[in-house]
Formats: sequence, structure tokens, C-alpha cells
Amino acid sequence: MAKTTQLRTYTVREGLLDEWAQRWKAEILPLRLESGFAIGGAWLDREHNRFVWLISYEGPETFAERNTMYWDSPARKSMDLDPDDYLVSTEERTVEEWY
Repeated sequence: MAKTTQLRTYTVREGLLDEWAQRWKAEILPLRLESGFAIGGAWLDREHNRFVWLISYEGPETFAERNTMYWDSPARKSMDLDPDDYLVSTEERTVEEWY
């Protein structure tokens, strides 16, 4: 399959941006990498209480199939981290690398 990259923008609940970022880095990032995803970076937009990151997948499955595998994995299911506890809204955009 072709490489698919998503730009994800999460609006985080007031006062939880740093906690979310720390948990994302310690818990979500390692599992995403282990699951075959590549992370192009992650940024904090403190002015708007947002967490922005790039996630890519290039492999035998589609991005959506691999993402489902990630969410259905025993490691993710056992993780005591519900995004709804932290995130007010999420936006996912599929983007193409241009440069």
C-alpha cells in the first residue's frame, strides 16, 4: 500500500495539555511505533490548547486497517488511557508530502 499520512489536531481540555502530552509520549507513542506507524513529530499549541501530530503508515494494510489493529490490540485495550478524558475534539486530515 502507498504511504498514508494524517495530520491530527486535538483540542485538549483546559488544564490537561501537559498531562496529555506526557501520557501520549510515554504510552501512545511507543505502542504506535511498535504497531508499525511512523510519527513525523508532535507539537503543543498552548495558545489554543491543542496537540498536533503527524502519523504515517506504509505497509501491507491500509492506514485504516492498521489503525483498527492498533485499537483492537491487547496492549491498547489494557492501557488505562481514554482519549475522551482529555480531548474536547479531534480533527484528522490525510495529507500528502510535498517537500
